[in-house]
Amino acid sequence: MEQFTKLIEFRQAVYEHGLIQARDAQFELVDALLFSPLIRSFPELSLSPPFRRKWMSAYEAIRKGQQDWEWLERYFMRLVPATGFQVYSVDGTAWPHAKAKVMADRQYVHSPTPAIDGGKIVVGHPYSALAWVPEIGRSWAPPMSVRRISSQQTAVEMGVEQVKLLCDERREEMKRFFHLIVADGKYGNHLFLGPLKDEPCGTLVRLRCDRVLYGEPSPYSGRGRPRVHGARFAFKEPETWGEPNATIELEDERWGKVRLRRWDDLHARQDAKTPFSTILIESHLEREKPAKPLWLGYQPPPDQSPGDQSLVNLWRGYQHRWPVEPSIRFRKQYLNWTLPRFQKPERCDRWTMLVSLAHWQLFLAREWVQDNPLPWQPTQEELTPERVLQGLGWLFPQIGTPAVPPKTRGKSPGWPKGRPRTRRERHKVVKKTKKKAKAA
Repeated sequence: MEQFTKLIEFRQAVYEHGLIQARDAQFELVDALLFSPLIRSFPELSLSPPFRRKWMSAYEAIRKGQQDWEWLERYFMRLVPATGFQVYSVDGTAWPHAKAKVMADRQYVHSPTPAIDGGKIVVGHPYSALAWVPEIGRSWAPPMSVRRISSQQTAVEMGVEQVKLLCDERREEMKRFFHLIVADGKYGNHLFLGPLKDEPCGTLVRLRCDRVLYGEPSPYSGRGRPRVHGARFAFKEPETWGEPNATIELEDERWGKVRLRRWDDLHARQDAKTPFSTILIESHLEREKPAKPLWLGYQPPPDQSPGDQSLVNLWRGYQHRWPVEPSIRFRKQYLNWTLPRFQKPERCDRWTMLVSLAHWQLFLAREWVQDNPLPWQPTQEELTPERVLQGLGWLFPQIGTPAVPPKTRGKSPGWPKGRPRTRRERHKVVKKTKKKAKAA
């Protein structure tokens, strides 16, 4: 009953505080998305039973709807329980708009695919997603913040902004319990670690296997300019590593024989004021040809030292990062995040928030939904997001809706006579360069 009450309270709070203008149509759009996930176009949501309005109201909700983004993001962050070790994952994704020439601020975005080359370049909008990962190995990752990255900003800068908002909202909880931010190789640099070194969270990022770092400089001799960098630490040159500060070997069911090593007080050449620890993970050492090693960079909270967290906990924490990937894929394939063909970036942002609201309701309802497998599907004891969405329909009559029923209106007057029809402005695709980023 506690989980059921949380779901009702979530819906009521979002309706009263998160949605400002056109709140009824926006709220019913979310319910229609949860009730009828298999659609071919955006206006088909108006045919769903929870959407009691006409199809024009669906477009009107996206065109004129207003949302309190700051309140909603902070509300998502307050939903995380204030107990125990918490992990958050940062990742990026793309919303393709290949032929939308009237869409402003389109960019060339890298979109990972299962192809042999590992990905492709698409034209669209990049998005940065910060998600809470409650359990390792499962595909649940409720979104904390999903924001569009403008052409004047990088993915790393947006990720830093989202993490700082999280730290500001959960500062008291972070003082009592360890919170870890985990990110992939795109964020493994001083541009991400530097701005977060004073925040009360730990940061764990993957590093490129060809990096060269530097240790602390030797004491000043009194002659000449003081040294900024110390001994060289090259990932591909083991003779430069020296003795690690910590070493652990263990046996794991999945990864076989694992060896973890940590070196402290290293920094990048571009930023000597941001020291962090480097962790080397070697797995399947029992094989003749072990897997390629994994390098991680770890930056502890300001009041902790690198040794306060064991290497095993940090290694397990990095494995928490994976659920954000199926979570983004679930948003696109089952919650129809990138299906609509809007003409303005602001409308894409409103739809993005509505999809996040639907995602959170699935997470809150997962304990109440009964497994309803199709004839060819095996039963599940721990339901995945897809299975919760599949069996959510029977729960709608029990939870009700705070949205007000629509009022009858007259016939639309149509296009006003005498108003000229103008061709919409076309926009070129923005190509980011290092020079433009520096100038910005």
